[in-house]
Amino acid sequence: MSIVDVKEMLQKNFIEMSKDSTHLFEVELDKDALWNLYLDSFPAGTNDIYRVCREHDCSACRQFIKRLGNIVVIKDNEVKTIWGFNTDDYEYGPVMKTLDAFVKSCSISSVFITKDKKFGIDKNFEQSETGIVTYEHFYIELPSRFQVSSSKSVEEIKGEFRATKEVFQRSLSEITKDSVLTVLELISSNMLYKGEEWKNALAAFLTYKRAYDALQTDTDRNNFALEQSIKAGIAIGRIRNHSIGVLLTDISEGMDLDEAVRRYEKIVAPENYKRPKAIFTKKMLEDAQKTIVELGYMDSLPRRYATLDDITVNDILFSNKDSSKRITGSVFDDMISDIAIEPKKFSKIEEITIDNFITNVLPTAQELEILFENKHAANMVSLIAPVNKDAPIMFKWNNPFSWAYSGNITDSSMKENVKSAGGNVEGVLRFSIQWNDSEYNPNDFDAHCIEPDKNEIYYGHKRNNITTGQLDVDVINPIKNQPAVENITWTDIRRMKTGSYKFFVNNYNHRGGTSGFTAEIEFDGQIYSFNYNKELRYKEDIYVAEVIFDGTKFTIVEKLPSNVSSKEMWNLKTNQFVPVSVVCYSPNYWSDNSVGHRHYIFALKDCINPEAPSAFFNEFLKPELIPHKRVFEALSGKMRVEDSDDQLSGLGFSSTKRNELIVKIKGSTERVMKVKF
Repeated sequence: MSIVDVKEMLQKNFIEMSKDSTHLFEVELDKDALWNLYLDSFPAGTNDIYRVCREHDCSACRQFIKRLGNIVVIKDNEVKTIWGFNTDDYEYGPVMKTLDAFVKSCSISSVFITKDKKFGIDKNFEQSETGIVTYEHFYIELPSRFQVSSSKSVEEIKGEFRATKEVFQRSLSEITKDSVLTVLELISSNMLYKGEEWKNALAAFLTYKRAYDALQTDTDRNNFALEQSIKAGIAIGRIRNHSIGVLLTDISEGMDLDEAVRRYEKIVAPENYKRPKAIFTKKMLEDAQKTIVELGYMDSLPRRYATLDDITVNDILFSNKDSSKRITGSVFDDMISDIAIEPKKFSKIEEITIDNFITNVLPTAQELEILFENKHAANMVSLIAPVNKDAPIMFKWNNPFSWAYSGNITDSSMKENVKSAGGNVEGVLRFSIQWNDSEYNPNDFDAHCIEPDKNEIYYGHKRNNITTGQLDVDVINPIKNQPAVENITWTDIRRMKTGSYKFFVNNYNHRGGTSGFTAEIEFDGQIYSFNYNKELRYKEDIYVAEVIFDGTKFTIVEKLPSNVSSKEMWNLKTNQFVPVSVVCYSPNYWSDNSVGHRHYIFALKDCINPEAPSAFFNEFLKPELIPHKRVFEALSGKMRVEDSDDQLSGLGFSSTKRNELIVKIKGSTERVMKVKF
């Protein structure tokens, strides 16, 4: 068989193997070694010296083999080379088999990119003594689809393909199938902001992922990633680098689903985007339902408010038996209750720790009242009981009772609005302002603080790295029907400078708004509320308060009067003394229980929770139910506690958070004390 026949077979093989391909690939090998292998693979006596070189040692064929000899096509993860055609020819047959096997044994390194059309020289001629001699060589003309005409260099283009392949393979290796299924379910349930945009891409990626996972060797997985990254395109090929890829990676790495979704939505959603409901998928629901049924907890799910009839004397630290009789009075008594009590008048009274109060004061108390202040809005709490008292206990402790704090108090709306806008409300000192709530006010109000060293924190200098003070919410253009807030907070008391922190509000841009603002200053668990209800002139400064820090504690000097007017919360008026019905620990500390943090609950007479609280919380559940916490979170929202006037509701205080409560104790004498938590 002549070189002409072999060349024709090679060209036909190339056309056949590449007919459905859009790209060629190249393997990583020593091209000189490939050329030498070509020469050395001819059978003995078929590649003898011709003139000064071996017969097949041809510069044109050498150029072809070095430039195109390592080219392959990947089809359904099968590698095909230009040498992979059958020929029984004694001379060329062994050569083609050897080259085919060698190229296949090498790793595929990248996409083959070229701007050239012709490879090799088809033939050339030489004048001899007997006439013109024709020399045939290996030669291929590439179809136009394999040529690039970009102004970018070949290496730049190869680099882009290589980057896509590497990201695609990382995505296939690191993103789990379950994470993709979870996100697709969230999208189908319309629970993922802008998720619909990724639905088709995720479905396609899932197909690639399943095929990739079925492969057994690293070589097969590498070839698959190369071939399919081109078919998938950049959107899917580089999915790991997109916002949806962040979500998939976080879920794959075991991050809490809510936190993963929050991270995703922080990338793609507006700053104040807030998820309205718990996230769960159909599979999660089915698995949770199966577990609940198997463990017999179906009857444990319905919940109601606890009453005095539910708890025993062993669970009560104090019971005010005469409270109902004491508060019964005439219309003049009701009018007296409209007069607010200034909490600051009790600033010099005796202080006592909660443990000392329980041990030494409550045992001798006959009646107990607490001063219900505006700042206690976040402490509103209800005891919750099971509807079916004989149902199995779902909680970590050995009784079926739980508790639920307020989540809806209007007095804490500024704090919630700051949190929704991305602000930190957990610092050691916080200054927040709010406007544009009761009426539209498009003015640009700015929160300012002058620190002891005269450094000013405001929109132009948002952070002091030395003191940890930071303005983390800065609203410039208020939106109608959406309260505007700004927030300055300090996170590390050890780094704060001693001295005066002066807080004020500046009207940076007057756009016609005529209303004022409200403000909050919080430290040591107390919130001081301020209201300025006048119009601010252009560039006018309104000083709110001055906080003095002595190195260990804060005190406040008010420039505006703080709000101490009486408000109604949970059927009670604030800044009044309110009778206490029951004092007890939270149910996780009843009887012999000692699970988690202790809470101190003061159930108040006539206190009625209007919020339909959640039935239970994930942190209460037994370990066997925790794998289904997404569904339980959703269930607790669905199975709200029904309205009832007969309930044990009042104030709750955590043992882990500083707070204080002014109490009036009646026994053989009457005294007022400040209980410190």
